[in-house]
Amino acid sequence: MLDIRAIDQYYGGSHILRGLSLSVQRGRVLALLGRNGVGKTTLLKSLMGLVPIRRGSIELDGRRIDGLAPDARARLGIGYVPQGREIFARLSVLDNLRMGLAGLPGRPQVPPELFELFPVLRQMLGRRGGDLSGGQQQQLAIARALAASPRLLVLDEPTEGIQPSIIKDIERVIRLLAARGDMAILLVEQYYDFARALADDYCVMSRGEIVLAGRGADMQADGVRELIAV
Repeated sequence: MLDIRAIDQYYGGSHILRGLSLSVQRGRVLALLGRNGVGKTTLLKSLMGLVPIRRGSIELDGRRIDGLAPDARARLGIGYVPQGREIFARLSVLDNLRMGLAGLPGRPQVPPELFELFPVLRQMLGRRGGDLSGGQQQQLAIARALAASPRLLVLDEPTEGIQPSIIKDIERVIRLLAARGDMAILLVEQYYDFARALADDYCVMSRGEIVLAGRGADMQADGVRELIAV
């Protein structure tokens, strides 16, 4: 579904991503791990077109997208949950979900499936996003990304600052989405146990490069926890 091939990205004179390549397959979860500051979020911003790449290519389902604007990439089927959630605090939960449909033609309705995945949102449709707890906001951010039925779901540290009970809910949802087999999931995470529980495949980043990759089932044997420990 997603092929990132030998991309380089710079901030000024700083070389942030260095010939980085990875692939995410439909029906599988790829966990991308690494310490703070290694370039994980920059990679996702490059994927979404929020920052330009200097060299390399990004393909979605065989189509090259690295020359497209962010909104065009989203319309092609990428759902992005940014670090920090970035919901619209002054809009209601319902209007936040509608924002996830903004790129679709016509006036589509919010898919009822979202409330099956996140039942708490049904109870809070009229509440402002900024009045939700951190965990509820994260659920809203994921539901907003899912509203347009993406082919690729990209999550940037969804467990950051979230209480354990909601982490379990998010894990359940990601597992269900992967099991359907029609979506690829790229999960950027520092919480090792969460990533290991979900990963079909994994990559570890350091200084803008992939330094280790393998099957999720082999993460413990491969010493991944030690590589990302602070």
